[in-house]
Amino acid sequence: MEESPDIAVIGAGLVGLACGAELARRGRRVVILERHGEAGQETSSRNSEVIHAGIYYPEDSLKALCCVEGRDLVYARCARDGVPHRRIGKLIVATEQDEVAALEVIAAKASANGARVEWLDAAAVALREPRVRAAAALWSPDTGIVDAHALMRSHHAELDAAGGVIAFGTSVVGLAPRSGGWRVETRDADGVAYGLEVSVVVNAAGLGASDVAALAGIDVDAAGWRIHPCKGDYFSVAPAKASLARHLIYPVPAGPGLGIHVTLDLGGRLRLGPDTEYVDAIDYGVDPAKAPAFARAARRYLPDLDVSDLQPEMAGIRPKLQGPGDDFRDFVVEESSDRGAPGMIHLVGIESPGLTAAESLARRAAALISVG
Repeated sequence: MEESPDIAVIGAGLVGLACGAELARRGRRVVILERHGEAGQETSSRNSEVIHAGIYYPEDSLKALCCVEGRDLVYARCARDGVPHRRIGKLIVATEQDEVAALEVIAAKASANGARVEWLDAAAVALREPRVRAAAALWSPDTGIVDAHALMRSHHAELDAAGGVIAFGTSVVGLAPRSGGWRVETRDADGVAYGLEVSVVVNAAGLGASDVAALAGIDVDAAGWRIHPCKGDYFSVAPAKASLARHLIYPVPAGPGLGIHVTLDLGGRLRLGPDTEYVDAIDYGVDPAKAPAFARAARRYLPDLDVSDLQPEMAGIRPKLQGPGDDFRDFVVEESSDRGAPGMIHLVGIESPGLTAAESLARRAAALISVG
């Protein structure tokens, strides 16, 4: 970068990369500060890699609005930049008749949000997925899968082309307001300290978003911005059972997540997950002892699945604002002048459907900077 940056984005996950690229395209001098040695090493690379259609979320919530807009932006980006993806579609299945009413609620939300769904009875489900057991289902033709790393590379390439840079191995350890902006104190992997002064800071730190907000002097508990890390484990399904499903298969949601569901990767491999487990520490190990519980959950709609078909694969951790037992919490995208921290844009609680919504979120963050 020939000139000093005027915007620092904290975090080079997918949302941070999208924010950096969007701002650089608008002519801002952007540096992204990333504590890891590569982009997207946390939530962005440890998820189902699903392009969501915008089905589940309350009407006019940021999750709904940004998911629907972001879905179209992701598909357009994939087509333009050659990002590997498939518009594979998904079934949300009611395995018992008493779950059909829940499907009706989901269908109403989908319609309000502008997400297409089609009703299927048991016979229609059997035609589409012969080995899936269901009393009824919703078919989402616009749900897809994507190579999350390739998607991040697309945003990174745009950032580079517009003159933005990423400082890897750089942790933010202090934030201090100054006239017209912020002083950002950083430390590299060798412990060397460096400070830079910028006019705007964008907090896209994912699991660390609460900590970054606190560094800026915001009372995260009073603001309702405390992140509650929620772990999700995944199990891969043996290749011999690859014919169990041709599309994504989701149960009717219960609890803080969407339930243990079946996803496919771009190579056609099946996996189950994620479950939901609130944790106090970051640990990406998968407990093999969970396999029977995963098999039981999936056998409700995939009766031919056996526990012997499952192997531990990976885990991800969601940066949830919704704590155990809490009601729905929306994304936070906010300029924090009213909280005593002018010139900071915070994106907090960016969990699912954050991968789908990333470019839409970036546009909203950029709009706040232009008026903040």
